[in-house]
Amino acid sequence: MLGRLYVFKFLPAYNEEVSMGSVVLLTRRHVDRVIVIEDGSSDRIAEVAANAGAEVVVHPLNKGKGMAFKTGFEAAEGADIIVTMDSDGQHNPADIPKLVDPILKGEADMVNGSRYLNGHITDTPAYRRLGQTVLDKVTIMNSGIRITDSQSGFRAFAASTKDIFRFNAQGMAIESEMLADASRSGLRIKEVEIDVRYDVDGSTENPIRHGLGVLLKVCKDIEFKKPLYCFTLPGVAIGICGIYMGLSFLQTFYLGGSLYFGPTVLMVLLTLTGTFMAFTGILLHSISSLIRNIR
Repeated sequence: MLGRLYVFKFLPAYNEEVSMGSVVLLTRRHVDRVIVIEDGSSDRIAEVAANAGAEVVVHPLNKGKGMAFKTGFEAAEGADIIVTMDSDGQHNPADIPKLVDPILKGEADMVNGSRYLNGHITDTPAYRRLGQTVLDKVTIMNSGIRITDSQSGFRAFAASTKDIFRFNAQGMAIESEMLADASRSGLRIKEVEIDVRYDVDGSTENPIRHGLGVLLKVCKDIEFKKPLYCFTLPGVAIGICGIYMGLSFLQTFYLGGSLYFGPTVLMVLLTLTGTFMAFTGILLHSISSLIRNIR
């Protein structure tokens, strides 16, 4: 048993009572307290969790995963280490000591439990592998952290990190947002391998809708934090295409050829759009840097 180690578990909004009791009981073997956030569930999650020995905080209405994390971190006041994990039975509570070990040794401030540290396991559904790869790439672009499992819900945090996270994401994008916040604050992040079961997948979220929602949220974050990626670089590329077309038209005109209205208008639009995007990115980058300096 690890001294003063709290585990905060986020609960999906619907029908997790089947796995809840066993997950809480198994988790209690490795920690001092289990905190369950019942986020507007329609079943008996709160009752089952309490009977299994967990402390339960109830959101009368579903507020989303970001607010559930915020509530859980606040409820874990005084903890040395906070561990987050899903409640559908996919995660193995026996991996908790493995997650907290780098923090206890002073080697990390945040530990990410990775399902793919040694590559995608063969029993991972193909649609998950494809979606995970895309989300990992954009999360790395946004946070700058080289990580193999950006959407893992099984993580450990040193208590000193609890106030750096925004908890703005309303849906399943909270994992990517927390990585971006951790990067901004310069946290030491380490990954450890964890086990996962897909035969007990109790997710109520459509995987395609989930993936697109996370992707959109991360892209919006990149748009604010790294406008040079979103505006300036594409703008420069578009502007170069327009200039190249313009030079080609000038050469054709110089050699006695004719200029056609459609391609000429396209050339002008590309050049103006590219220039506008490039300068917009530079301006937004300056504003973003100013905001960070003020903070």
